[in-house]
Amino acid sequence: MFYLSKIEHTLRLPPHLLRLPLNEAIKLELENVFLDKEIEGGFVYPGEGASTHTVKFRLVVFRPFVGEIIAAKLKESDANGLRLSLGFFEDIYVPSHLLPSPSRSEPDPYGRYEVKWIWEFGDTKYVIDGLDEIKFRVLSVNYPSIPIEQAEGSKPFAPMVINGSIDYDGLGPVSWW
Repeated sequence: MFYLSKIEHTLRLPPHLLRLPLNEAIKLELENVFLDKEIEGGFVYPGEGASTHTVKFRLVVFRPFVGEIIAAKLKESDANGLRLSLGFFEDIYVPSHLLPSPSRSEPDPYGRYEVKWIWEFGDTKYVIDGLDEIKFRVLSVNYPSIPIEQAEGSKPFAPMVINGSIDYDGLGPVSWW
């Protein structure tokens, strides 16, 4: 699920930061995004007031693989299926046809979600109510192209979208098993 990658990046350091010591200036540019930096070089291109440095750092990357089982929390539930969240990543979708069969939806009486999904197994009804973690199997990981324009009021662009399934033994809310 997580990979450690070593990245090398050419960082342009704006002129207003040149008054600071080099390590501190680069740290200010990168600290909100990356940690564990190693800095080399430093030159100024002709006609520019900014210095450019090669920065090497290690980065932990979230990259699930197809077939992996992951536990997440319910973020949204509607007629199309479920949207799950890992806390740091919320673009995980389980479409209704990949819920346990037979499943049906009904309005959520508490109003937390548009609908609640119910799996009927024999005479027993198992509800997906968002109280438990939900284990799902990764079916696909997609990297959509960046839109040129985005409609106002639409969901923010998701650079990675995971589609999953809970239609298998041991998957779904952990209280089911």
